[in-house]
Amino acid sequence: MIQAAQVASKFTLFTHHAKTFPNLVTALRNSMLRAGVFKNEKTAEEQVVQVLNFDIHLTKDFRGKRYVERITECIPIEEKNEYTFDHRNEKTLEGKFDKFFDNATRYFEKITDRQLYIHRNVLEYVDGEYVITNPITQENLKEMRANMDDTDLESFDKFVERHWGNKQKQTVLANRVATQEEEEEEPKRRRRTKTDKQV
Repeated sequence: MIQAAQVASKFTLFTHHAKTFPNLVTALRNSMLRAGVFKNEKTAEEQVVQVLNFDIHLTKDFRGKRYVERITECIPIEEKNEYTFDHRNEKTLEGKFDKFFDNATRYFEKITDRQLYIHRNVLEYVDGEYVITNPITQENLKEMRANMDDTDLESFDKFVERHWGNKQKQTVLANRVATQEEEEEEPKRRRRTKTDKQV
């Protein structure tokens, strides 16, 4: 499934029974390790978070009613080279050692405790209503918009603007006429607002 999601399909849907998003990542990572596809936990987890764009978590209450409890976006963290060559500018051996140990500390942090992703809810079910929370990342917005026809795209842009304060409407319309390519700027955060019960 992970391999198909990486290279062989436009999108992938699957079901799972994990209770939280981190549990979902851990379960998929462990399955890949058990299958023998990977030997290293971090490498396996990195492959998993690259294909998990959204988790739509359903739950069932004590009355037997099923509903979407939350929609969570997975945001992979890009690894950055934070090493420096400041030791070359140090005049003393003690200064060079200090700079060396700074780099060594960064290295061991990456090897042992490197965080591969963050997750955040974009929608939650609260007190009988759906509440829009965090904005969707620009990368996922772009991918979503690229797969919509004009009617869906217009409705989607209005939805984004209404809930996350996107000011890009005029630019999008101008670009659509000129080049048929949409580019978006970073949407602003705004306080949680209740939707019109449309998901």
